[in-house]
Amino acid sequence: MINIAIVGLGFGAEFIPIYQRHPNTNMYAICQRNVEKLNEIGDAYGIEKRYSNYDELLADPNVDAVHINSPIPNHAEQSLKALRAGKHVACTVPMATSVEDCLEIVKACKESGKKYMMMETVVYSREFLFVKELYETGELGKVQFLKASHQQDMDGWPDYWPGLPPMHYATHCVGPVAGLLKLEADYVSCFGSGTIREELAKIHNSPFAVESAHIKFKDSDLSAYVYRSLFDVARQYRESFEVYGDKKSFEWQLIEDEQPVIHTAKKPEPEIPEKVTVPDYARLLPAEIAGFTTKGVYDADEQQHLSFTQGGGHGGSHPHMVHEFVSAIIDDRDPFPNAAQSANWTSVGILAHESALQGGKLIKLPDFNL
Repeated sequence: MINIAIVGLGFGAEFIPIYQRHPNTNMYAICQRNVEKLNEIGDAYGIEKRYSNYDELLADPNVDAVHINSPIPNHAEQSLKALRAGKHVACTVPMATSVEDCLEIVKACKESGKKYMMMETVVYSREFLFVKELYETGELGKVQFLKASHQQDMDGWPDYWPGLPPMHYATHCVGPVAGLLKLEADYVSCFGSGTIREELAKIHNSPFAVESAHIKFKDSDLSAYVYRSLFDVARQYRESFEVYGDKKSFEWQLIEDEQPVIHTAKKPEPEIPEKVTVPDYARLLPAEIAGFTTKGVYDADEQQHLSFTQGGGHGGSHPHMVHEFVSAIIDDRDPFPNAAQSANWTSVGILAHESALQGGKLIKLPDFNL
């Protein structure tokens, strides 16, 4: 049994019952600076071990692994502290806010011998698992191109979100295009388009309403196109990815609650597209946590966390991510994505924004495979 500590109890509370029910984990401790919130969650889920100080949590020898769900600016520092304290780390996206910090986490992971997994929801969503199955069974044929988007209206979100450069939160669209074939981004070119309100633009000195990037993959004939928007763009929430093969292609639906489309080559033109129902992949999970692919942890409407409701339930990914993290620790193998992959995906977005500020300049990614 692995003793898990969850850090940050907004979005993080979503994972408590999953760890409580997983056959190989003990939901050991929770950590939150706000003591009132800490006790409220602790009481609700019957968790005795509670910390309002992160360093005190890390000093607890009974903690085997931490699952970090704190605000983005804290991810790198908290991941590094945990790895250096000898704890396995799962961390919500993105890995860090600088390429330098991404590199530091990869080094700390290697030096400590502990596991690091960025909890990228999209690569464990039912849509991704469906396309992965099409690829692995050969139905797509040779993959020729990949494309993804993440558009969201972030007005009204707290703290560090206002004015955030779109590509600084790019892993939801970089993850699937890199992750399907386990490709490594080699270099990136990105353009900014449009402008956001001046009071938002001045916060991060980032004027762009939309950032769109091309990614060239290392040791591959493939490239991918990804685009992001966060403010002042009229669009329903959409996390999409599309894959074009020589036998079949998968295209995301334009509107939520519609069906994606499979295009099959060499059919009569009217028969090429076909709407498909994406199945659930709960069968890949231990029975104890399989129910969480279709049911939110907070069932009452007034308790639904904004990222879960607005994110369409993250495609049923939460129990899959937990199971991958736990299995990697038990099997003593790298999780997917591991530290180097997480650093690569995160740095694509960071460097894409740098490219946009320089008019689309090609920027090469560092090698994270230390």
